[in-house]
Order: sequence, then structure tokens, then C-alpha cells
Amino acid sequence: MAKRSARRRDRDLQLPDSATIHPLFPPRPAYDPLDPQGRDRKYVKNVRAMSATQQRLMDAIDAHSVVAALGPAGTGKTYLAIAKAVEALEQNRVGRIVLSRPAVEAGESLGFLPGDLQDKLAPYLRPLYDALTERLGTKRLKALVAEGQIEIAPVAYMRGRTLNDCFVVIDEAQNCTYGQLKMLLTRLGWRSTMVLTGDPDQTDLLSGLSGLGEIANRLDRVAEVAVIRMGESDIVRHPLVASMLTVL
Repeated sequence: MAKRSARRRDRDLQLPDSATIHPLFPPRPAYDPLDPQGRDRKYVKNVRAMSATQQRLMDAIDAHSVVAALGPAGTGKTYLAIAKAVEALEQNRVGRIVLSRPAVEAGESLGFLPGDLQDKLAPYLRPLYDALTERLGTKRLKALVAEGQIEIAPVAYMRGRTLNDCFVVIDEAQNCTYGQLKMLLTRLGWRSTMVLTGDPDQTDLLSGLSGLGEIANRLDRVAEVAVIRMGESDIVRHPLVASMLTVL
């Protein structure tokens, strides 16, 4: 009996202290855009907003046919627009997704690019493809592009078109002139949604040529159009991005 009691006492002494025991599912703190440890980058089926303004943008896309999202880099403008486009396509609310972006280099010229039109535009549309790949996967994205359900439409070739039954994303709209944006907005057809995204402070055009800021100010007067302006507090990239943008 004494030996059994001694073995039980020794076993009790070997138990770890409760302070060293880690719970299987530790409580998760509220999301903080300035906390890199709190960022969950794995795939989620339903995209959730990381800030109140991002939620306003998502609600505006659901409620309006034309939405302009303006804000600094890293605020999720393009990603949320792509996520909403994929959601609309998968729920059969639109028949196709149309992606458009001006072919403007960021301060340097790449020269002649080989291949057909899609190959030439691929470097400029890479951010859109990255978001689409995350939402759809590479294999399904290639299939939808081949079937025409996802269309690459250069800004230069949009004149004269009527975009019915589709979700249109105009990315990097700050690199469009006033006339180009006016032309793009008037392409909107029946049962369609158009989202313009851009940062007026990061245009690659000559000073005074970008029309995004003026277009957004004019669209503020139209009740049926939503203009969402995002700020540094909505940045969900590395926390240094928000800090740098306050001084650059």
C-alpha cells in the first residue's frame, strides 16, 4: 500500500503546471489592422470586412449598380470588388465578369510585349488575377476565362459597348482620364454592377490628367451611386504601409 501511494505521489508531481498548458482552441482577440499577428490569410468562403468602411463598401456593392471606391493602397478595394464579383457569378446573379484596367506603367516603360492582346495585358492585370485565383483557384479561373465568363476588356477598346448582365471591375481608375472614366461609366447596361477602384494620390499620369477625383466628386450628387472613401485606418496590409503613407 505504501509503494502504491508513493507511485501516485510521484505521478502527481510530474503533472505540468496549469500555467504551461495551452488550450486547444485559444480565445482569438478582436482583429486589429496594426497587429500582424492577428492576420488570418487562409482562404475563407465568405469574405468579411476588416473595418467599418470596408463593410460600407460591401453593403454599397450589394445595394447599388455603380460604386466608386477611393482610398490608399492596401485598403482592400480591389479584393473586395473581385470577391463580390465572384459571389455574384456563383449565385447566377450575373452572367460574366468583365475586368478592365488602364495599361499604364508605374513610371517606367516595359517596351514591346510579345503575344496576343491577353498576353500583352497580363502584366497589368496581375493583381486582378491574383485575387481571382484566391477566390476561384487556378484551374477554375482558366476554365471561366476560356468559356468567356471572365473577360479581359482593355479600357481602350470599351467604347461603343453595352455591358448587360455582368459585373464590371475598373481597377486603378486613377490612371484614367476624365473622358475615359465618363466613357466607362456610360457602358453600364441592364442587370449589371460596376465598381471603380483607385487611389487619387497614386496616379501614374501627368499632373492634372487623372479624372478619378473629379468624377467621384460629381458622382456624390447622384443618390443612386455610392462613393466610398477609405483611409489609413482601413489598410489591411503590413502595418508599416499605414505608417509610411502618413509621411510620404
